[in-house]
Amino acid sequence: MLKKRRRDKNLGRSVIELLHHQKESLLQNPILYIDNALLRPEISTEEERMNVEEEIQKLEEEIHRLGSLQTDGSYKVTFGVLFNDDRCANIFEALVGTLRAAKKRKIVAFEGELLLQGVHDKVEITLRPPPPPPQAAAATAASS
Repeated sequence: MLKKRRRDKNLGRSVIELLHHQKESLLQNPILYIDNALLRPEISTEEERMNVEEEIQKLEEEIHRLGSLQTDGSYKVTFGVLFNDDRCANIFEALVGTLRAAKKRKIVAFEGELLLQGVHDKVEITLRPPPPPPQAAAATAASS
């Protein structure tokens, strides 16, 4: 245990020294490899949120393309169709993660928490219909 701590401490020093010496190249190229480990600058939560929102928007487009329109305005597609589509494979680096983020935002609905290829190929993913425009919602509420 003591050897491991020393080794970890020494590795940390080595990385810090290397980063200090390569500061100029790090500023020019923010992605750096050290002993096969990829070091990236921290991405702000705002940038991460924008990336997730963009991925979810692309997911909506793909469900529209691959899914079938339901009478309530929603679209349905099975996980297997989405997962095995070549275009989706090229767009989404982590399809399951994007689906989970969309489910958390109540944009899509599906059973379970995690979808796995093969096991959950027949699970239906429902893209919920967009909410009515505020004017239409107000008119509907007024007529009631």
